[in-house]
Amino acid sequence: MTFIHHRVPAVVAVGALAAVMLAGCAGSSTATSATSATSAAPPSTDVGSGAATSAAPGAATSAAPGAATSAAPGAGVALPDEIDVAAAARERDAGAFILDVREPDEWAAGHIPGATLIPLGQLAVRAGEVPKDRDVVVVCRSGNRSAQGRDILRAVGLTRVTSMAGGMKAWTAAGNPTTTGE
Repeated sequence: MTFIHHRVPAVVAVGALAAVMLAGCAGSSTATSATSATSAAPPSTDVGSGAATSAAPGAATSAAPGAATSAAPGAGVALPDEIDVAAAARERDAGAFILDVREPDEWAAGHIPGATLIPLGQLAVRAGEVPKDRDVVVVCRSGNRSAQGRDILRAVGLTRVTSMAGGMKAWTAAGNPTTTGE
């Protein structure tokens, strides 16, 4: 079956987004079960490439964890659910969009240079600020909120999104650069 410029019906996308957000608000690890509710959605078309994609949000990909993608911008290549700090640093150096979903006080205390702050609680309404033509690495303090942020972005149709395992704690422990302030 071919889909040309069809998107997930708004009701399904909004329902999936609400499920992901509720799972995150509950403070539990049920985000994966909320994510699986979106797997029944029909394939969507990546606006940047016109290519149909069928990977459900949160679905495992065949790429090895930590593997960087070499696809051209807009190619619609899904990233693994989670990458380690070294892979995140490589993605950043290759031009990935680094999205920090922590709160402003956490951000001000130290963040990845060049990153963009959109707190997790605002991400659903500000998802349009995240580029669709670049790989996106979502970052938080320890890795839990970034996984929720990744799922929110995937629920609204972004496929080139991954979460950094270990968050800023792991980034800093690995000796990677940080900057402070707003």
